[in-house]
Amino acid sequence: QVQVVESGGGLVQPGGSLRLACAASGNIFSFYAMGWYRQFPGKERELVATFASDGSTNYVDAVKGRFTISRDSAKNTVYLQMNSLKPEDTAVYYCYADVHVQLWGRRVSWGQGTQVMVSS
Repeated sequence: QVQVVESGGGLVQPGGSLRLACAASGNIFSFYAMGWYRQFPGKERELVATFASDGSTNYVDAVKGRFTISRDSAKNTVYLQMNSLKPEDTAVYYCYADVHVQLWGRRVSWGQGTQVMVSS
């Protein structure tokens, strides 16, 4: 079993910044990737950013240059630093952890989601 817990969402004015954190815990044997999706009302989730085991990162075009994903491997935690936020970034942000769980194999686990609202 893997638990994924997000934190850091909230209300911010346009142009402001927020930092999301996502911690994975449990019987994690190895790490494949962690990252963030977001979901707009009435839409499917879209990939925002990923951090892979080789240290590579990937971003959706809409956030390139504004968002940065990083990882603290000792804590199995990833962070999403969001700068220059726009109203169109308003969404529920979900973290996922793609890890190898002891006795269970490879699993993708999701957090409960955290709301980010960008509004004046």
